[in-house]
Amino acid sequence: MLQGWHDLASLHWPFDPEVVQQVLPPGLNVDVCDGRAWVGLIPFHMRRIRVPGLPALGSWSSFPETNVRTYVVAPDGRRAVWFCSLDVTRIVPAIVARVAYGLPYCWSDMSITHHEHDIVEYTTRRRWPGRGPRRPRSQVRVEVGPRVEDDDLTEVERFVTARWALASSFAGRVVWADVDHEPWPLHRARLTECDDALVSARGLPRPQGDPVVLWSPGVEVRIGRPRLLRGETCEPADRDPTSTPTGFDGGDLTLPHRSSTEALLRMGGSA
Repeated sequence: MLQGWHDLASLHWPFDPEVVQQVLPPGLNVDVCDGRAWVGLIPFHMRRIRVPGLPALGSWSSFPETNVRTYVVAPDGRRAVWFCSLDVTRIVPAIVARVAYGLPYCWSDMSITHHEHDIVEYTTRRRWPGRGPRRPRSQVRVEVGPRVEDDDLTEVERFVTARWALASSFAGRVVWADVDHEPWPLHRARLTECDDALVSARGLPRPQGDPVVLWSPGVEVRIGRPRLLRGETCEPADRDPTSTPTGFDGGDLTLPHRSSTEALLRMGGSA
């Protein structure tokens, strides 16, 4: 799948690794930096999501997203993003992503607003799954600061932004997909408002303290076909993370046919 990730705010809080491990499936270990697991709240604008060889479908293929994520290690030592939840404003793309990648997409009302003085506001109100007034919401405002060069990133900032794969669960098995994009163009940012229930909605404690905050104008992204990851326990090995993985069973999962995917996206809308 091809897509753009733009107007992206990155908020990350430190967590006890044992707490985060409890939300992960067998076969993956939580990844740590500075002895802590890191949980991120990432609102951004998804643009021009499409299947290679097909055009984007106008407004149907561009919409806001907010994901809650952490970071994991596979049995062969490769590292990836693990999505705890992903909220979008298009219900059919959410269903397609659940079916094709096993990702926990949700349907939400969302907005991204640019204010004066480099303030960007992100709001999310979940519509499905769940019902009633207790459905989780999120409101975040960040003040975008100066550009930060790669050499000036802290260890934690590099840890949460240099990720080239995603992991998910499909039919009770761990699934892996490579993610390819240019290095993030990053800005320092300051959190001016945060009222969030999306993190705790996934069974994690409410974040405490000040998060590590970054902002990016965005990158263009290619996500590879999902593959089943072999193994039920995870003991990371000393391996070059850029080397050929040994934990795959060699077979791609079947993605929806192009014509089916195009039809589903055309049906999507915001209703």
